[in-house]
Amino acid sequence: MVINLPVRLTTTLLLLLLSWPSLAATQEVDPQLREALKQAFAQSSSFEDRFAAEVWLTDMSGRTKRYVSNELERIEILRTVHAEAQRVELPVSLLLGVIHTESRFNRFAVSVVGAQGLMQVMPFWKKEIGRNDDNLTNIQTNLRYGATILKYYLDRSKGNLTEALARYNGSYGKVWYPEKVYRNQRRYED
Repeated sequence: MVINLPVRLTTTLLLLLLSWPSLAATQEVDPQLREALKQAFAQSSSFEDRFAAEVWLTDMSGRTKRYVSNELERIEILRTVHAEAQRVELPVSLLLGVIHTESRFNRFAVSVVGAQGLMQVMPFWKKEIGRNDDNLTNIQTNLRYGATILKYYLDRSKGNLTEALARYNGSYGKVWYPEKVYRNQRRYED
């Protein structure tokens, strides 16, 4: 069910509605959306605490709204990006910069060479690791592959991020791609 309001309901307003039951009683809120958002915020294992999760997700949701109109999908992408960045010990803003550069947050994006999903992962990796049935348009799957690959290239290049990004993109020896990622990364820095 979609709520039709004169002004589009933002994540911040939704949080206010969820926080103040008296306000929520005056508006019809989709119970599935409410539960999904509660779970997204409750699943804050990669955050310091629930408050940090709410603040960060609300902020980044506003920054990515123009690219992902579906609020549930947007929150899921952001929550997963945060968790994957923590897992591989990379800045969250870097992963968001790569995603912005590669797919503009379109999880169904396919490049002319066949790379798929948010981080534009090449399908041959599925066969290489014996996971042929993996779906690279799945948010968690794509971000797990992409973050792991980027971290590997960063380690291989002994911490040289420009080199790692060029390797990730397949443009080793060139700087146009890393520079583009750096520009986009700045959009998502705190």
